[in-house]
Amino acid sequence: MAMTDMTAKPTIWTPGDWNAFFGFGTNILVNMLVLTGLLRFVLKMPDSLVFGRILPALGLMMALSTFYYAWLAYELARKTGRNDVCALPSGVSVPHMFIVTFVIMLPISLTTGDPVKGWEAGLAWVFIQSIILMLGGFIAPYIREVTPRAALLGTLAGVSIAFIAMRPAMEMFMTPMIGLTCFAIILVSWFGGLRYPRGIPAGLVAIAAGTIIAWGSTLIGLPLGGMGLDKLAQALSSFGFSVPIPALGHVFSGFQFLGIILVTAIPFGIYDLVEAMDNVESAEAAGDHYPTTRVLSADGVVSMIGCLMGNPFINAVYIGHPGWKAMGGRIGYSALTGVVVLALAWFGVIALLTALIPVVAIAPILLYIGMLIGAQAFQTTPAAHAPAVVLALTPHLAAWAKTLIDGVLGAAGTSAAQVGLDKLAQVGVLYHGLEVMAGGAIITGLVLGAIGVFIVDKKFVKASAFAGAGALLTFFGFMHGEAVGFAKSPSVALAYVMVAGLLYACSRMEEAVSEPKALAQPAE
Repeated sequence: MAMTDMTAKPTIWTPGDWNAFFGFGTNILVNMLVLTGLLRFVLKMPDSLVFGRILPALGLMMALSTFYYAWLAYELARKTGRNDVCALPSGVSVPHMFIVTFVIMLPISLTTGDPVKGWEAGLAWVFIQSIILMLGGFIAPYIREVTPRAALLGTLAGVSIAFIAMRPAMEMFMTPMIGLTCFAIILVSWFGGLRYPRGIPAGLVAIAAGTIIAWGSTLIGLPLGGMGLDKLAQALSSFGFSVPIPALGHVFSGFQFLGIILVTAIPFGIYDLVEAMDNVESAEAAGDHYPTTRVLSADGVVSMIGCLMGNPFINAVYIGHPGWKAMGGRIGYSALTGVVVLALAWFGVIALLTALIPVVAIAPILLYIGMLIGAQAFQTTPAAHAPAVVLALTPHLAAWAKTLIDGVLGAAGTSAAQVGLDKLAQVGVLYHGLEVMAGGAIITGLVLGAIGVFIVDKKFVKASAFAGAGALLTFFGFMHGEAVGFAKSPSVALAYVMVAGLLYACSRMEEAVSEPKALAQPAE
C-alpha cells in the first residue's frame, strides 16, 4: 500500500527502478533495433542518413519525452505525498513506425527512386500528426469523461494482445530454447514474485541468459540466436558521434506529397488521441492520475521537435504503465532510459547491440506487457462489463489477421482481390469482413465497447449516442474504412444509424415499463 507524506521530497530512484529500467529499456531497445532495420534494409537508406541524421534526432525526441514524464511523475509525487507514483512510459509509436514506413516512405522512395524523398515525406507526415496531437489534447478529456473505462481499456487490450504480444510469442516458439527460458525467468519474478540473488532485475537476468545460450550455441556450431563474430566485427565499424541538426528544408520539401500523406495522417492522428487516452486511463486504473491534455500536448511538442531535427517517427505514451509500476518502477527509470537512448542514438551503438543480443531474448518482455494490459481490461472494470471488453477486442483481431493475410499474399506477388474474395471465402477466410472490421480498429473497438457497456447498464440513450457517433465516424472513413473521405462505408454507417434508432426506442420502452411501477407506489 502506498505511503503518503506531504512534506517528504519525492525519491528519484528506488531499487524497483532497476527492474523497470531493464524492462522498459529493452522494450525501447527492441523498437530502435526494428526501426533501424526498416530504415536500412526495407527503405535502403544510406547509413550516413540513418546513423548521422535520423537516429540522433530520434534519440533527442525520446530523451525529451522520457525526461518530461519523469518530471511529471515527480510533480505528482510531490503534490500527493505518495511514494509509489510511476512515470508514464513513452517512446516512438510502434504502429506508426510500420505505417509511415510501408504506407508513406516506401511507396514514395520506390516511385521517385530516391530514399531521401521518402524520408522527407515521413517528416511531413509527422509534422501534420504533431499538430493534430497538440490540438486534440484539449478535447481528449471530454472524450475520457463520456467513454466508459471498459471501452477505453478494451480497445487498448486489443492492440496489446494482437500487435504487442502475438509476434513476440511466435518468435519465442521459433527459438524455444532461448525464448521459453527467458520467458520463464521473467514470469517467475514479475508474476511469481521470486527475487533473484542480490536483487538483480529479472529483465537483465533474462537478457543475459538468452545471450549466453545464443553465443554458447554459436561456439559449438548450432547458432540458435543468429549470432556471429563477422556480424560483431561489422557492427564495430558503425561507431561515431552524431548530433541532430535542423532539417526544416527537408520537412517542407515533403509537403509535395501532401495528398498521399493526408490519407493516413488524419486518421492516425485521431488514433494517437484515443491511444493516449487509453494509456492515461490505464495509468489511472493503476493509481496514477495524469492530465490528458498535458500528455497529448507533450507528445505533440516532442514529436514536432524530433521532426524538425530529422526524425520521421512520432512519439507516444506507451502501453505498459501498470507493468512497470508492478515491477517497482517509479521516477528514475524513465529519466535513465532517456540518458541511455541518447547514448545509443548519438554514438552509433545500435548496430553493435544488434550483433550482441539475440532479439528472441528480449521478446518475452513484450509478451509479458501484452498479458498484463490484456488482463487489466478485465481486472479493473466491473465483471458485468466483460462482454463489452471482448467486443472491443474484436476489431484488433481482425486487423491482425488482415495484416498477416496481406503480408502473405504480397510476398507471393498477389493480393486478395487478385486471388478472389469468393475463393478466400471458400476456405473460411472472410476477407471483406476482416477488411471492414479492421478499418480504424482502435476507434471501432472503443465505440463498440462503449455501446456494449451502456447496453449492459441499460443506459440505452447513451448507447444510442455512441451508435450515432459510430455512424458519423464510419461515413467519413474514421471507422470501418482504409482512408478518410466521403461516404467511405455507407452501408455500415446506415447500419449504425439503425442501431442508434433501435437503442433509442429501447430507452423509450424502458421508460414506459418503469412509469406504471412508479404510479403504483402508495402515496405518502
